[in-house]
Amino acid sequence: MESDSVAVNTQDFGKLQHGCEHYKRRCKIRAPCCDQIFSCRHCHNEATSSLSNPKEHHEIVRHDIKQVICSICNTEQQVAQVCSNCGVKMGEYFCDICKFYDDETEKKQFHCDECGICRVGGRENFFHCQKCGSCYTVGLRDNHPCIENSMKCSCPVCYEYLFDSVKGAIIMKCGHTMHTECYSEMANQHQYRCPICSKTVFDMSNQWRLLDAEIEAMSMPDEYKYEVSILCNDCNTKSKASFHILGHKCNECGSYNTRRISTPNCE
Repeated sequence: MESDSVAVNTQDFGKLQHGCEHYKRRCKIRAPCCDQIFSCRHCHNEATSSLSNPKEHHEIVRHDIKQVICSICNTEQQVAQVCSNCGVKMGEYFCDICKFYDDETEKKQFHCDECGICRVGGRENFFHCQKCGSCYTVGLRDNHPCIENSMKCSCPVCYEYLFDSVKGAIIMKCGHTMHTECYSEMANQHQYRCPICSKTVFDMSNQWRLLDAEIEAMSMPDEYKYEVSILCNDCNTKSKASFHILGHKCNECGSYNTRRISTPNCE
């Protein structure tokens, strides 16, 4: 029993005392692309993206990592969970596919075979949508609009690649995806349309009723009383509307998220 206890203590030595701002882990990686040593792939990507020569910008392919350096004894070795020299676990969570180490297991890391990468949040809380090509929270199962490979693109606000981003993402009513924090910031800035397709992503019914009242209360001068052709961004319907500086209402769905598609027909 004593030898087992010693083994456990050896493996846990230095836990949560090493790593970087991205991960707590007891190893560093040797980047296969540039042969340099970094704490993690995010540290590598941030360092190369800041280089003055754009031709030197590149990102690490996590699956290609073959060598790691133990932070306890500084021994370089092939990828494995336990250091071949000092016997310490280099990460309490370890994925041999992603070459990923992390001591903070409260994140509930898990590897998704369909995504091909590790994710956080607990396997039981996520499902993989085959059409969208990504993992989503179980609350979105059969409850979200599918767009093929919708996560394999950049966030339309901050432009970070969504598929392997460590930030949470949200699916908007139109089916497009962005970071949850970017979505909240968009709401705070009163931007109610999807940056990709321009469809309304928030409930604007109260605002549309206010516009109805304001337009009814403010009649346009006679020289501006003419019709314009509009296209609704929400239902894609073309229609005619009376010109008004406050907005043009779609005759089909009642949305004011419209745009003019013709010049006024007036004398």
